[in-house]
Amino acid sequence: MSGHSKWSSIKHAKAIKDAKRGKIFSKLARIITIATKEGGGNPDTNSKLKDAIEYARSFNLPKDNIDRAIKKGTGEIAGGALVPYTLEVFGPGGIPLLIETITDNKNRTLTEIKTILNRHNGKFAGEGSVKWQFTQRGALELKSKNEKFKNKDEAELEIIEVGADDIRWENDTVTIYVPPENLAQVKTDLQNKGFEIESSGIEWTPKEAVVVENEKTKTVLTKLFEELDEQDDVQNIYSNIANLHESTTNRTNNDS
Repeated sequence: MSGHSKWSSIKHAKAIKDAKRGKIFSKLARIITIATKEGGGNPDTNSKLKDAIEYARSFNLPKDNIDRAIKKGTGEIAGGALVPYTLEVFGPGGIPLLIETITDNKNRTLTEIKTILNRHNGKFAGEGSVKWQFTQRGALELKSKNEKFKNKDEAELEIIEVGADDIRWENDTVTIYVPPENLAQVKTDLQNKGFEIESSGIEWTPKEAVVVENEKTKTVLTKLFEELDEQDDVQNIYSNIANLHESTTNRTNNDS
């Protein structure tokens, strides 16, 4: 299968230079703080924190920032009053969206996102009216510029053998999906086989994906996603659009 329905605010800004580096560092630090709050400050016993730290380091988040984010999560220093919150939204054309946020002020976040949605023909959806169209799956992003992928067919067989139930190719990244409860074991098995893992976690994936043909709708959606990216509390956006990155990749790369 092809296509990836996740728009990651952090990942799409990976090549952006200093002008937005502070914003991205802030988003990465929040992920670390939340992981710490949920499972403790020791990455050896908190796999979610370990993954968050590895991901942050891939963006060159300084060690001091990482340590400070962990201390916020453990309560050693002030500023750990962060809460993850998922918003259900209908975008332009009725496209269902799930927006993951991490915020210390839910009312402020809702107000700012509502303003963005209003500008792009979007609106908040009733509780449960969007989530039912998605399911949570474990997701691992692998670097395809790796010796393991010199033979694509053999690589895919090895990935399937460790428990992947879906493989999606996109540019230099291979995203594989597994049952959420198998995520940690599959990650370990892949690393033992020599695959390089760029990131891993639990994602929302659509039960049925759609292809958007209308160029005007694609443009409106792209502008909506980009503006949501600029909102400090937004972490990830999920849609049911199969060809999401066909309409966004060039625009994103041109920002670097």
